Amino acid sequence: MLAEAGIGRFEELLEQIPEPLRLKGLPDLPPSQSEAEIRRTFGVLAGRNYDPQKTVSFLGAGVYDHAIPSAVDHLALRSEFYTAYTPYQAEVAQGTLAAIFEFQTMTCELTGLDAANASMYDGASAAAEALLLARGATRASRILISPCVNPRIREVVQMYHAHGDVLIESLPEDEGRVDLAALRAALATADPPIAAVLVQQPNFFGLVEPLDEIGAIVSDGEGRRPHLVVSADPISLGILGPPASWGAETVVGDLQPLGIPAQFGGPSAGYFATRRAHIRRMPGRIAAETTDGEGRRGFTLTLQTREQHIRREKATSNICTNSALVALRATIHLSLLGPRGLRQVAEQCLHRAHYALQRLTAIPQVTRRYPGPFFREFVIVLPCPAAPVIERLYAEHGILGGVPLSRFVAERENELLVAVTEQRTSEDIDRLAECLGRVLGEDA
Repeated sequence: MLAEAGIGRFEELLEQIPEPLRLKGLPDLPPSQSEAEIRRTFGVLAGRNYDPQKTVSFLGAGVYDHAIPSAVDHLALRSEFYTAYTPYQAEVAQGTLAAIFEFQTMTCELTGLDAANASMYDGASAAAEALLLARGATRASRILISPCVNPRIREVVQMYHAHGDVLIESLPEDEGRVDLAALRAALATADPPIAAVLVQQPNFFGLVEPLDEIGAIVSDGEGRRPHLVVSADPISLGILGPPASWGAETVVGDLQPLGIPAQFGGPSAGYFATRRAHIRRMPGRIAAETTDGEGRRGFTLTLQTREQHIRREKATSNICTNSALVALRATIHLSLLGPRGLRQVAEQCLHRAHYALQRLTAIPQVTRRYPGPFFREFVIVLPCPAAPVIERLYAEHGILGGVPLSRFVAERENELLVAVTEQRTSEDIDRLAECLGRVLGEDA
């Protein structure tokens, strides 16, 4: 096999793996154990994790502690859905295709766009794929990204577009939101031509971006205008309205807030919706409604461009699958909520987050970092580094108080991103404020 591949040693196959990451033999393993002993060992290990039923969480930054109705698990774990089989060939069960079709329909209703696919791997890859679509549709290679897009999404975008003649520019920040004057100036410089503008709604800092103004600026230029790509939180769409109404060409996002536990950050799934003109450039799968030879209603996969499977570098996308089971959970969750329930959840997040900001900034020396409207998250500034404070809050009081921004930017060590969902009661918020005040007082 090595000779056929034209190499002399097995180690040559590993050259792409950095030397420090290569496994140098197996570590010392403990003696074998019985089943009972193994269960006990793993029980001890699992006990080190926090129990979401007993821990008050204000974590956010892309993964949130939203309520999940028990019916989501009951339905999603039924044997006809809970299978390793993926909807690829025509013989797939009609129930799976019907569920995908419902998911696509709900996605279109939330975003205000014409077509949606069967789901993506996650919100970050969905954003990167939306920019690929924009590049193909506009035949341009310059991308403008808001600095207030989640850093993890920006990392995935950079990775996706690292190869090829692509220019990715990060726009300046203005009080925690994209600088509109800088956006207007960047769009006025059409050389090289711009393919897309990527913004997040609400953004990484929890602030609501002025999509109406951004959409007007993007559409104001002459010639072929760039795509406005919006990475939108699905819960926020219950009160913020569809991004398509402000000129978004493609809307993507992560489905984690809809029926998907935090579970160490994954797995999740992404959604992807765009306008009808770009449907043949859309990555992944699309389920469509049709009729059989006897006129009966049915569902099928459609517009499956075979180039995604066999043409490789000439393909519009290399993604030809979907996250069916996770998207099903989001579909069930949305079905249980309905339009009124989704709005109520969004309103509860909004009101409780504002109450939390009021209580936390009442603590001496704690201030709000950014002005402007916000939805579920906000940034506060502590009088000392946030990371050790958060560690003490959990160790001493069992509270996950937020995400220190020093995880993303070392210079922001005193800043804390706090997320408040409908799960958090006024008692939870009051306790956070009381314990944070106590820890800060002791540190002072």
